[in-house]
Amino acid sequence: MSGSKYDQLMSVVESALFNQPRKTEEELRRLIEALANAVAPEIDTEEREHLAREVEAKQGIKAGLGAVVDGDDFEPWLDDAKASIEPFYWHRYQKLLLQNGLPRDVVTSTDKVTDKILGRLGNPKKQMAWDRRGMVVGHVQSGKTANYTGLICKAADAGYRLIIVIAGIHNNLRNQTQARIDEGFIGRDTGRVQEKGKGGARYTVGVGQFDSNRTPVSLTNTLRDFNKETASTNTSEIDSYKVPVVLVIKKNHRTLSNLLDWLRDNSTRGDREMIDQPMILIDDEADNASINTGYNKKLVTKINSQIRDLLSMFHRSCYVGYTATPFANIFIDPDQDDEMFNEDLFPRDFIIGLDAPTNYFGPRKLFIDGIPEEGEPVWLRYITDNEDILPVKHKIDHQLDSLPDSLIKAVRTFLLARVIRNLRGHASSHCSMLVNASRFTDVQGKLRNRIHEILEYVKNAARVNAARGTAALEDPEIAALYHVWLQEYSETEFSWDVIQKSLLESIASAKVVEVNSRANDLDYSAAGERGQTVIAVGGFSLSRGLTLEGLTVTWFLRNTMMYDTLMQMGRWFGYRGGYEDLCRVWMPPEAIDWYAFIANASEELHEELKIMEKAKATPKMFGLAVRSHPASLLVTARNKMGSGRKVTTMVGLSNRFIETAKVSVTSEDLTANMAISRSFVGYLIDGELEHEVTEWGYLWRGISWESIDQFLAGWRNAEQSVTTETGPVRKYIQARSDGELKKWDVLITSKKSGEPDCSLGLQIIPAERKVSISDPKHAYMSFSGKGMRLASRGIEKAGLAPGEALQAEESFRLANNKNKGDVVNYPDKAYRQMRTKGLFILHLVQPKNPTEDSQAKYRDLIPQAPVVGWGISLPVSSRPTEKVEYVVNTVRYTELFGDEDEDQESEYDEP
Repeated sequence: MSGSKYDQLMSVVESALFNQPRKTEEELRRLIEALANAVAPEIDTEEREHLAREVEAKQGIKAGLGAVVDGDDFEPWLDDAKASIEPFYWHRYQKLLLQNGLPRDVVTSTDKVTDKILGRLGNPKKQMAWDRRGMVVGHVQSGKTANYTGLICKAADAGYRLIIVIAGIHNNLRNQTQARIDEGFIGRDTGRVQEKGKGGARYTVGVGQFDSNRTPVSLTNTLRDFNKETASTNTSEIDSYKVPVVLVIKKNHRTLSNLLDWLRDNSTRGDREMIDQPMILIDDEADNASINTGYNKKLVTKINSQIRDLLSMFHRSCYVGYTATPFANIFIDPDQDDEMFNEDLFPRDFIIGLDAPTNYFGPRKLFIDGIPEEGEPVWLRYITDNEDILPVKHKIDHQLDSLPDSLIKAVRTFLLARVIRNLRGHASSHCSMLVNASRFTDVQGKLRNRIHEILEYVKNAARVNAARGTAALEDPEIAALYHVWLQEYSETEFSWDVIQKSLLESIASAKVVEVNSRANDLDYSAAGERGQTVIAVGGFSLSRGLTLEGLTVTWFLRNTMMYDTLMQMGRWFGYRGGYEDLCRVWMPPEAIDWYAFIANASEELHEELKIMEKAKATPKMFGLAVRSHPASLLVTARNKMGSGRKVTTMVGLSNRFIETAKVSVTSEDLTANMAISRSFVGYLIDGELEHEVTEWGYLWRGISWESIDQFLAGWRNAEQSVTTETGPVRKYIQARSDGELKKWDVLITSKKSGEPDCSLGLQIIPAERKVSISDPKHAYMSFSGKGMRLASRGIEKAGLAPGEALQAEESFRLANNKNKGDVVNYPDKAYRQMRTKGLFILHLVQPKNPTEDSQAKYRDLIPQAPVVGWGISLPVSSRPTEKVEYVVNTVRYTELFGDEDEDQESEYDEP
């Protein structure tokens, strides 16, 4: 494509289409033809057609409006106030979103959902004192910053005159957020002032290019966090708050202390007007460091206290926390429900769930839909060769003289992706790779150096040999690139000859940068007409909020199993228009399993919000639901970590599916579990009830709860399979044994073809599952590659009548704005909603020996005979609020799942 001219034409076309009826193919092409002739006549016919198809693809991208859970005292005010609000800041920002290529349906939904949020804040024209507390639950890298920038614009239009954004605990994230606010709200680059004579003409950026009037006053800039002296100097610009005043500050106790002191000084010196102004505080990544968990983190508790002090200084204030991982939020820590509700930062007034647009490249796409029942994952690749070179757990002085082959392959894949993106017309766009493999900055520096060496080898080979045609394959580096292309990208539209010819030009400017608390070499603004080609090596600084532009390839080697930390490390989530097929993510098999588990948990969370909206539930009820979700087990113990005691967590099992994705491989446990399974199957066969053969295996109906309970009583659970601890499950079933769980459906799974096995006393064709052993001293194995799902997708349909299954699918389509012709991957939860009885599933599984060299030393631990696993689908209970106790020993929990401290960098980022 023709670079900037093509982008300019796209912007003009999208602006012309906004708020217009959807055009036919012919009408769209006539419009593009007319606009191209006027603004970019050099764009040829082929490129104009490409643009038309790109616009048509964007028109198919939609975003739902999410769900809203309100407090009891919600009083609508925005509709009545609309007539008196001039949407100056919002209209500028709306134009910018369209110019940046956001699909118009997504812009429209952003408009509607930000109205929903604004309408739940305090009315800035209402002079009496008020304070509002709310939370917006989004998805990782899904556009939360764009959402709250839109909210800021609308709040300013409505009359808010003091806006504070708390953005992350690292300087690089604060600086990036300031730049976004500069572009979307302020309209000038706060970090650059160009002197022209006696006046200071400021650089306009973003919305300032549409209209530079009414420029908000910023007391921070892209180069510097809040500073009392600078703020006092700039106070003269405020001019009685005719324009909004905005601050973007780091979530740091020193910065917050300086801000509080400055506000107190100004109010005591007579500037009471600042304190009287309506104030909105946006807490980005609200689950990080704002939470008053008090788990040996005095600094965290201090920050929480400072945020509350800041809010209490204003007579009219709003707090809006944005997060994608509320499981780790303020719902978890307080021991009593009333304490949770009275916590000052609890979102007592509203919780809003944001729907991700249909083109969101997120956890579900990667870790659920992208992992087929059979065959290799679409985007994911396994790291299995690191232990001898770079173990997951390593010391601060770890030597790194070479790189794992999988990392070298990932680097080559990234360089080829850059070539293909250039050939697709993306040369002016940034293209990034993420390497997150150590919490130690010293090790990150060594990684950077080793990757730099690999990069230079490839560049030199391209410079010397890429122009030699087929003879270039004699060069081992070019040959290695060719083999990676065969494995990863041979199905793209470009032949190897074309790629080889473009190799040098595409990768010549590629570089490796380090991003952590001691260095930040990541600077996308330094690019010219060509986009940056960057391999970013880092740790925690790259794990929260920071956006890597055009992220295409990731090599991720971390050991945390904590829900929030793991999700926030997912910098590869986001939007990948035009290059989604090129994206690749390398990570260990067990990390893939955990990501799939929390992806399902996140989906359930957003579904819970929608259910509660329909039921007119309150934020307190949602908070209790989050606390009782099985995924909360991953963070509850962390909140108490270091105490060395047992922690009791209440978990709800209504409408849940649990299964043994990890099983013990000690000979005693294997023997005991096979024996109890054989006894259970014998009971089914000898009973009077007939069974039926289904597509999943053998199905019995009307089985007594006692037989399920007896099986669970004899089962030896792997400690790592936390949610299948049988004690709590048995208590839940026993409490409902006289009603909804008195009778059960039982499914013994069997494949349709293969070698039969009679280990259980019934002719069964075992499922085959790839397995891995991560830590032999704990003697368990994971069924990996299946997203921590032992069962096949859709298995919870078993036992439902055909009409019930169709009704479940129809309800799911309607709830998710899907048409009948759309391809839909129905989640098992959709079918579970129709169940009136529990479903017990027994699996016979033949472990597949792993082929990876890293697993060779563990092969003797992997059973050669089939093993047993089970799953339970529990229907919606008539008593869903009742929960069961899971007891977690925090010392053992740390041993199994890692300490949260392990996922902080060795050098904390202080100013």
